[in-house]
Amino acid sequence: FYLTPPQVNSILKANEYSFKVPEFDGKNVSSVLGFDSNQLPANAPIEDRRSAATCLQTRGMLLGVFDGHAGCACAQAVSERLFYYIAVSLLPHETLLEIENAVESGRALLPILQWHKHPNDYFSKEASKLYFNSLRTYWQELIDLNSGETTDVREALINAFKRLDNDISLEAQVGDPNSFLNYLVLRVAFSGATACVAHVDGVDLHVANTGDSRAMLGVQEEDGSWSAVNLSYDHNAQNEREVERVKMEHPKSEEKSLVKQDRLLGLLMPFRAFGDVKFKWSIELQKRVIESGPDQLNDNEYTKFIPPNYYTPPYLTAEPEVIHHKLRPQDKFLVLATDGLWETMHRQDVARIVGEYLTGVHHQQPIAVGGYKVTLGQMHGLLTERRARISSAFEDQNAATHLIRHAVGNNEFGTVDHERLSKMLSLPEELARMYRDDITIIVVQFNSHVIGAY
Repeated sequence: FYLTPPQVNSILKANEYSFKVPEFDGKNVSSVLGFDSNQLPANAPIEDRRSAATCLQTRGMLLGVFDGHAGCACAQAVSERLFYYIAVSLLPHETLLEIENAVESGRALLPILQWHKHPNDYFSKEASKLYFNSLRTYWQELIDLNSGETTDVREALINAFKRLDNDISLEAQVGDPNSFLNYLVLRVAFSGATACVAHVDGVDLHVANTGDSRAMLGVQEEDGSWSAVNLSYDHNAQNEREVERVKMEHPKSEEKSLVKQDRLLGLLMPFRAFGDVKFKWSIELQKRVIESGPDQLNDNEYTKFIPPNYYTPPYLTAEPEVIHHKLRPQDKFLVLATDGLWETMHRQDVARIVGEYLTGVHHQQPIAVGGYKVTLGQMHGLLTERRARISSAFEDQNAATHLIRHAVGNNEFGTVDHERLSKMLSLPEELARMYRDDITIIVVQFNSHVIGAY
């Protein structure tokens, strides 16, 4: 089908969300001005998730993108739960005690997070009690362990990731008398999800990453041009350090079977992930849980199958790699995105496109036609298009939408080609996945004045 520009826009804008940090007394005191986020599905239903929340009992803001595989169940659970685990890990001992006493005596709880959600960002009501009980057990343990020291953000992030993954695994082993919930916790545990999460507090930016979504900083150089700084590393076969880590954790006899065709045990692309208990549990445990689980689970192809050469589990961890960056006035924005974006665009182009969008200033690159034979007419067309692009105010009100438009519609000259965009967006569900992945993007804009004042 050929889509008209308004039809293209309505598809691109369907999941967009923007949040501006409120000002106090006419002053913006946060190092974050706000953020834009958006998602474009390729899978049906989409397997990516996103989350954003302000921490209410500690300082800082949390933002994250989650990329599910073998279904969306694990990504959904992690997107709902992980920020609570992080927030609880950061809370001082007195606040934890206050919260526990409130639960004990049936009083209203202190709110821990203020969520910034799009109406399509779903929360599973059925599992909320189960999720709450697991979280409560965690904070009770933190109360008992009280060392009196304030928690370091890096440590809090690592503990929260590992603990949530552990709870996902335990809930599936324990099961639930309610068959719907039992099926849910098993689906969460047997599917998987990667996570890339940022915690921004003043000039302290921490990025915790598990898997192959990415965080990238957009930096404005003195001459006004844009450059990209990586704040995460992919955990996959392209990362030699990661391949070495996996090999170190298993006997020498398994060296040949650990990574095959660039996949863990020949099956899984990311080398770190939540859930995916098929790569974590012993074979006995997997069999026991599946046999005692609900019948629907036995029909699920994904659970039947034990990975080949499976001798010394766990092969997979959810432990994140954490990178800390002190923000500087030239650090203008942060992009968090699932691999659907990075498969189609280089980070340098991402930095330039978002930077130009946020400042409204185009740095004209010389037109590069890279080895193509271009007629005078085509060159004229490119220059006319370029002029039109500068004169038209940006059609997108949202930086993440603007980036998705480029990711899906860019032609070989680096400009958005409406015809290409129309074709890509009108692909039927079963075909779309062959051309691209789900794309989820959060663009966080920083407040240079506040950062400079630090």
